[in-house]
Amino acid sequence: MIQTVDFFTPIVDDPYWFGQIAAANALSDVYAMGGVPKTAMNLVAFPLKQMGIDILRKVLQGGLDKMREADVALLGGHSIEDNELKYGLSVTGFIHPDRILTKKNLKPGDRLILTKPLGTGIINTAIKRDHVPDDVVEKVTLMMAKLNRDAALAMEKYRVHACTDITGFGLLGHLAEMVLDSHCGIRITAEAVPVFPETFGFAEKGLVPGGGRRNRDFRQHLVDFSPTISSVYQDILFDPQTSGGLMICVEQADAAPLLADLRKKGMVEAEIVGEIVLEPVHRITVR
Repeated sequence: MIQTVDFFTPIVDDPYWFGQIAAANALSDVYAMGGVPKTAMNLVAFPLKQMGIDILRKVLQGGLDKMREADVALLGGHSIEDNELKYGLSVTGFIHPDRILTKKNLKPGDRLILTKPLGTGIINTAIKRDHVPDDVVEKVTLMMAKLNRDAALAMEKYRVHACTDITGFGLLGHLAEMVLDSHCGIRITAEAVPVFPETFGFAEKGLVPGGGRRNRDFRQHLVDFSPTISSVYQDILFDPQTSGGLMICVEQADAAPLLADLRKKGMVEAEIVGEIVLEPVHRITVR
C-alpha cells in the first residue's frame, strides 16, 4: 500500500483547472513509485466570506474529473474555513512489494529520462503579472493537468532502477535527493532538458519565483555548472514545478526503447537528459 498527501494554493485563475492540476499533482507521487492509485479523499480549505460557493464547486468538479480519468474512487474528505483557498488529495495506491521504485538505487551507466518540460514555476509567476499570452497559459495549464499515469505504465516493461516526480524542489533539487548517499554522481546535458520555450524570456526579465531562489540556496553546493551554463538556465533548472513530469533512471540499454514508448503514448517532449556516473560522487554536473 502507498499512501500520500499533497495540496496547495491556486496556481491558475480558473477554479476548474486548479482542481484538475491539484489532483494530478497529488496522484503523481503514487505513479512515481510505479504504483496504481485507487482511492482518494479531498482536502479543502475555503474562504467562505471572500469567495462564492460556486468557485468551490468548480474546484471539486475539476478534481473529481481528474480522479475519474485516473480510475480513482473518491471516498470523501475534509474541509475547513480558511482565509486562503487550498485544495488537494490524500491518495491510496498499491504496488507489488518487489516492484517499488524509490529515489535511490542509482546504477552507474543508467540514463535519466524526463517526461515533461520545465518552466511552470517561472511561467506561473509571469501569469500573475499578466505577461503571458492566452495560448501559452492554455498550453502550460494542460501540461500541469496531465497525469503521469502513462509514463508509469510504460516503465513497467523496462529495467527502471529509480524514479521521482519533479515538483517543488525543481529539477536539480530532486536530482540532489537522488544523488545523496548513492555512491554515484549525476551528469546532466543542459541542452537536452525539455523546457517550455517561453520560459527563457520570462526568466531573463527576472520573473523567477522565490521558491526557485530557495532551491538554489539549499542545493547549489552539490552542483557543478559548466561555464557555458548561463545564470538564466540555472534559474530554470532550479525552478519549482507544479505537477511536473517523472524523472526515470533506467538501464542504458532500455533508455532508447523506453523513450520511444513514452513518445508513442503522447509524451512527445520526453528526453534523455543525463546519466549516472561513477564520479564525482554525490555531485551533479551540468554541462
